[in-house]
Amino acid sequence: MIWLYISLGIVAFALLFTLAAALVCYIKAFFQDPRKKQDHYRLPDGKHFDEGKEKMYALIKEMEEVPYEQVYTDSYDGVKLAARYYHVADGAPLQIQFHGYRGTAIRDFCGGNKLARKCGFNTLLADMRAHGKSGGRTITFGVRERHDVLSWIKYASERFGRETEIWLAGVSMGAATVLMASELGLPDNVKGVIADSPYAVPSDIIADTCRKMRISPRLAMPFIRLGARIYGGFRLNSASALHAVENTDIPILIIHGEDDDIVPCDMSRMLYEHCKGYAELHTFPDAGHGLSYMRDNARYERVIKNFWENVKNK
Repeated sequence: MIWLYISLGIVAFALLFTLAAALVCYIKAFFQDPRKKQDHYRLPDGKHFDEGKEKMYALIKEMEEVPYEQVYTDSYDGVKLAARYYHVADGAPLQIQFHGYRGTAIRDFCGGNKLARKCGFNTLLADMRAHGKSGGRTITFGVRERHDVLSWIKYASERFGRETEIWLAGVSMGAATVLMASELGLPDNVKGVIADSPYAVPSDIIADTCRKMRISPRLAMPFIRLGARIYGGFRLNSASALHAVENTDIPILIIHGEDDDIVPCDMSRMLYEHCKGYAELHTFPDAGHGLSYMRDNARYERVIKNFWENVKNK
């Protein structure tokens, strides 16, 4: 009988350890405290951000002074989503923009939003779920966020008219998210997707991050997947940008810095190779993660404008 108790004790310990490890992984990778205050001036660590911080600070400050309308909509699962709407002109095309993982909309699009407005676009600058003024506590690396993209498209079409031309843009996780959304049967007024520094598959970027932290992905990923499923209520690899680009005809522009030490540039190359429809890939030498605009804003602007023209002339 004693061996039975010992065996049950071992099983109970193993179960508690597994649940505890999964919870820790969930908190580290997916949980976002809704009480956390946004800091648009907090930049990721790394030499590229250090080198470009003064330029970014100036763009962030400039953007904070641009008038906007605070707007909201509800996601498919009831989460309240928030965005800033910047109006340039009645009847202008609309660009809907999505920021990166644990980032802020103003920081990540301080350059991209300025460029869009300069080119005559009205913009919706969205707070991703579990970020900013949007609701939710779980970041799902695009799994749920891709449906939030649909919610904003619906909001825009109802507010501005279904004939309004819509373009989707994202940086980092936002880039992967808009790519994931591209296969969801988007309406015809969605003309294209601009993805800056996207990852291909959620679990791949998390595993890559584990390796950089000197954590074995082979040991960590089972707990990370379990944490997502039990505490976050989602399956980590139930959606991916790689699968989406293989199943959409929406034109796609992929931009990536060649010196990106957060999301490998090879992920964008792989995405481009798997695109089913019209696609362009432009890489920027010496540019860090999401910093191609900062590295060479003149070329970045040319790439964006040429993509728009190429899509219109298809």
